[in-house]
This record gives sequence, C-alpha cells and structure tokens, in this order.
Amino acid sequence: MDPSGDATSLPIVMIGLFAASILLLLVLSALFSGSETALTTASRGKLHSMAERGDAGAERALKITDDKERLIGAILLGNNLVNILAAALATSLFTRLYGESGVAVATLVMTALVLVFAEVLPKTYAITNAERMARGVAGPIGLVTRLLAPIVNAVRAFVRALLGVFGVQTDPQARFLAFQEEIAGAIALHHSEGAVEKADRDRLLGALDLGQRQVQEVMMHRRDIETIDADAPAGEILEQALNSPYTRLPIYKDDPENIIGVVHAKDLSRAIAALLREAPSGADRLADFDITRIAMEPYFVPETTPLDDQMREFLRRKAHFALVVDEYGALQGLITLEDILEEIVGDISDEHDLATPGGVELQPDGAVEVEGVVTIRDLNRACDWQLPDEEANTVAGLVIHEAQTIPTEGQVFSFHGFRFEVLERDNNRLTRLRVRRLID
Repeated sequence: MDPSGDATSLPIVMIGLFAASILLLLVLSALFSGSETALTTASRGKLHSMAERGDAGAERALKITDDKERLIGAILLGNNLVNILAAALATSLFTRLYGESGVAVATLVMTALVLVFAEVLPKTYAITNAERMARGVAGPIGLVTRLLAPIVNAVRAFVRALLGVFGVQTDPQARFLAFQEEIAGAIALHHSEGAVEKADRDRLLGALDLGQRQVQEVMMHRRDIETIDADAPAGEILEQALNSPYTRLPIYKDDPENIIGVVHAKDLSRAIAALLREAPSGADRLADFDITRIAMEPYFVPETTPLDDQMREFLRRKAHFALVVDEYGALQGLITLEDILEEIVGDISDEHDLATPGGVELQPDGAVEVEGVVTIRDLNRACDWQLPDEEANTVAGLVIHEAQTIPTEGQVFSFHGFRFEVLERDNNRLTRLRVRRLID
C-alpha cells in the first residue's frame, strides 16, 4: 500500500479497527494512571477500617500496596506498554492516511488524547476518590502485578545493580518516612491549614514524642525534691506531710540522697489515727512511732528510660512515683505518672499544687520572661516556637550550652534566631531570662 495515499486507500474497516484498538489502549492507560494515583494516595488507615468491616476490595488494596516497589513497577511497565503501542498504532494509521505529515499529526493527536484522557482525567478522579478507586482497581491491578512479576523483578535487579555501580545502596524494605514522622508531618500540615487546633496538635504530638524523650528530660531535679528525715519526731513528720503539696514523699536516713522508702500521706494519716484511737495511751505511743514501718519500698529507674516505657511500667506496677538515678546509682530526681501525662495534655494543677513562679510570661512587646528551669519543650509549646532541645532540656541549660560559660546578669546572647537576656542569677543558676524572637 502506498504510504502517500489518502483515506480512500485504507478500508473503512481497517480505520475502525485501528481507532478501536487505540481507544482500548487509551482506556487501559487511564486505568493504569488512575490506579497508580489511587493506590499510592489512598489512606491505609481508612482501607484498614473498611477491611475490618468485611470489605474485600479494601483488603485486596492493602495487600497489593504492601510491596509498593513491585506495584509501581508493574503499573509503570503496563502503562508504558499500552502508551507506546497506542502511539505506534496512531503513527501507522496517520502515515497511511496523510503520508509523511502523518507523524506530526499522530504526535499532536496522541499527546492531547493521552494527556487529557489517560493522565489528567483519571488522576484527578483518583485523587478525589482515592479509597473508592483503590478498592475497585485492586483486583485487576493485582492480577497484572502477578503476571508482570518476572519482568518487574528482573528490572528491579538490573536497576539495583546499576545503582550499585555508582555506590548507591537501596533497601527494598525501607520506608521513605517512618510512620511516626509521617503522622507528625500530617498533624503539623493540618494545623498550618487550620484544620487542627494548636491544643489538639500539642496533645497529639506530645503522645507521639513519648518514645523519643527520656525520664531525665521531665523529672523533678533532686534539688527540688521534698524529703522526710526518718529520724525526725513523729509530730514533726506529720506536720510536714500535712503542709506538703505532695501525697508521696521520699524518706531518707542520715543522708538526703540515701532514700530508704516512700510514704503516702494517706498511709501516714491512717497510722497516726490508729495510734490516737488507742487512747489514752495513743498519744504516748506517738513518740515511738517509726515511719519506716509504713513506708513503701523505693522504686528506682534509670534516667535514660524512654517516657513511653516508663508510663507502661507505671501502669503495670500500679505505681505513680519513681526515683531517678544515673549510671552510677546516684539520685538525680524523681518522676511521677502525672509528669508524663503533662507531656501530652499540658500542665495539670489541683487545689494543693504550688503556683509555678514566673513560668512563661508574655510581655507587651512580644518577648517572654521565663524561669530558667522551664523546659525548652514547654516554652516551644507555649509560644509555638521551634527552639532546639537536643543539647539541653531547660532554657537556662540552652543558654549555658550556647554561651559555653555561666553568664552574668544583664548579659545578652543571640542564637537560633532568638535574643536571650539574663535577668536573674542565683549562684551558678540562671533563674530568670527574657527571650525574644529576632526579626528576619
């Protein structure tokens, strides 16, 4: 047949067959394109919920997306095959109809058809109906994946070998993002778009961060621990316990760091009440009262314990209170279940808690005055800042770390995009600072 002939040189039936074949291939191309978008953007959480309710399509979608590398390889292979075949048929058809100019015509026509009907249209639909489409295409795409598996595996092996030549190592089991980072990123994104309130964001991110934070970051420092002297008179012990804002108090003997037990205020009250009920001798026996008899055994934990592990251990032991020690066994502080919960929900106060002096106080000029012992995490949450807390836990610790010295009152430092002014210092402690974000 003369390639320079016109439409009359090609039977109508042949033109129809070519057109039908090209149309079928465009439909397959649209299926592959839409399936790729749907299966990669569909929420696995939603699909999992549907699968648990008995949705077979969602279950198939979850199964084939377990190995995304093989899935994408099969879809790309199938999509390229049908696109190339469709372009070849179109080129053959139009060159027979229009001669040499048919190549240009075929290029323009196929580019428009593929772009609109095989790419933009199916991908747009897939984005807006990801879970529905993923459930629908999971069956046929799963079949295609199994049929093309030998070719896809060969291509994967070749690509890895080729990358290996250039020193690039690939891990087929690796995730682009850890699940935790993925969830945290999604929460931060939705907050920036206004869909998630700041308080909700802080609670969700606080729960996610428990595995990354250690006991030493949130514990009460040993300097601030209130303890009871085991050798003190019973009356003095009772008065101290009644005046304390805490219900559990460590007991020491000889040395404040030699903790031998922990007493609960309720147990102490019960024991004292039992003695007084034995009147008239109860008051006399009070002088011989030994607090160690009602004390609980102290519970020690390493300062490097992750917070989520410590919370689970508190729940397992049905305990609320632990003493923190370093690698040498020296007392460093104490931590309670409430301290861990506050990392999620924020400050928890009751009618007996002491007011935190200073805390974080917003100033009219946008700066904040903050106690040195306030953690960087709490300051970030209160002001929605992003100060780093890898090298120090508290604001004072961050300033000392960056300054490489213990500053004096009035000294000013600028780092990490913020200005820090030391307002008060007590011996070697920075007790109050003024922090202001620098204008970019």
